[in-house]
Amino acid sequence: MSFSILGTGMYVPDHVVTNDDMSKLVDTNDEWIRRRVGVGERRLSTGETAADMAYFAALRALEKSGCAKEEIDLILVASVSGEDISPSVACMVQNKLGVTCPAFDINAACSAFIFLLETAAGFFARGKVKKVLIIGAERLSRIMDFTDRSTCVIFGDGAGAAVLGEGDGYMDAVLHVKGGDDVIKIPQFQGMSPYFKGEQIKPYIHMKGQETFKFAVSSICHDTKELLQRESLTWDDIAYIVPHQANRRIIDFAASMLKVPKEKFYLNIERYGNTSSASIPIALDEMDQKGMLQRGQLILLTAFGGGLASAACLVRW
Repeated sequence: MSFSILGTGMYVPDHVVTNDDMSKLVDTNDEWIRRRVGVGERRLSTGETAADMAYFAALRALEKSGCAKEEIDLILVASVSGEDISPSVACMVQNKLGVTCPAFDINAACSAFIFLLETAAGFFARGKVKKVLIIGAERLSRIMDFTDRSTCVIFGDGAGAAVLGEGDGYMDAVLHVKGGDDVIKIPQFQGMSPYFKGEQIKPYIHMKGQETFKFAVSSICHDTKELLQRESLTWDDIAYIVPHQANRRIIDFAASMLKVPKEKFYLNIERYGNTSSASIPIALDEMDQKGMLQRGQLILLTAFGGGLASAACLVRW
């Protein structure tokens, strides 16, 4: 037993921060950011928590799916930017919805939405659930160093959700992890222990740009080709590729390496920036709102990020 996506939803804060706004904080400008990253503006929270945004996206996904919140058997949330180590963002969403099903978070950074799908597939396969709510929700502005122009101009806040139900829409996935913190690292607050003598690192996003770029391009190419080969498909069979919205240059370079028309890749990074685990579900909901997704189409999702982790999956809409 697999599952199908019954409905999607998204939420982004109302507050728009343009590249000109960012240039007042760090030494940068609109032309530099667009050329290096592809971002024109991003949404940043002025009051919403990651759990708040997850909840709002969930409400919209539930409405579009026609599913009552009481029908949800499991809530899975991906986030690296929740306000608390405990309770999890998923537990807070469960509380806000007023339901009693199991709920837990998965941390696979920017790849985590696909990890959520694969985790949900296991629950469906065992017959443990009939409806599952999955959400990627990030308040990355909470963990951004607004004095570091190499990172703060990239990221944005937002959440995307999907309601899953029994069906045959989820086909296959590949997950890869190369553990290490030398390329991307988001430290926790080190605490106040008088006995700890380890290095104190600021609890913000630390990222080596060139190494991240190489890993991202390599992951997209490797993961998507592995998936297509396993399923005996070609790029002509794929209606759209929905990548993690990390950097426009990464997507363009990967498209060239794969010899796939750039038009197959759905991009919205110009409007939202990199929203980590929320970027793919936000993109899916936008595509659905625009009427781009038709029943029976094959959609390929691909993501990469901290861990280092990468993933790709095939969904029949």
